[in-house]
Amino acid sequence: MSENSEAPGPGTTPGSTEPGSTTPGPQPEPLLFFGTTWVDHDGGYGLRRAGAAVGSLAAAVAACFVLRFAFQGLEIADVGNLVGILVVLMFAICSAIAFRKTWEGFGRRPTDPAREANLRGLKTIGFVGSLIAYFLRTFKEAPGEQLRRTEYETALARYAKRRSARTGNPAARKTAKGKRPKRK
Repeated sequence: MSENSEAPGPGTTPGSTEPGSTTPGPQPEPLLFFGTTWVDHDGGYGLRRAGAAVGSLAAAVAACFVLRFAFQGLEIADVGNLVGILVVLMFAICSAIAFRKTWEGFGRRPTDPAREANLRGLKTIGFVGSLIAYFLRTFKEAPGEQLRRTEYETALARYAKRRSARTGNPAARKTAKGKRPKRK
């Protein structure tokens, strides 16, 4: 979430929900492939969700074909059954871990960034699991929408509360609290 001041930014229009707009208060964080269309479900949001579902499923299927070709290469090289089994297990375990971590990432921010950095290689190997998690999440919402919506609504509520506390003339409040104006 970003909070803009009242000053207009260069090249922005009032009322837009894009980052850098001139609307005061917190701005929604854009999502990959969705931008800020998730806020009001406008701007082709449904088509984007369908496209993200089809795209992630197609990428997962293509990745499985690539992995199959790699496994066939191991068979041609005649490295033995043990190596083949270990490779299949490695990709299966890494995909399961990547699926779980990706799915959890849609609902909450990581608590330990160092641990997430350590798991980056593992999630890269298990990229099929991440693609499947992305595909399945698009049936419910844009991946990450629930987390961003909760953060955005919380930021809006805090902003509204802060703005309502600032109404009125601050100088008038000082004299109303018991301070007497100076006599001449």
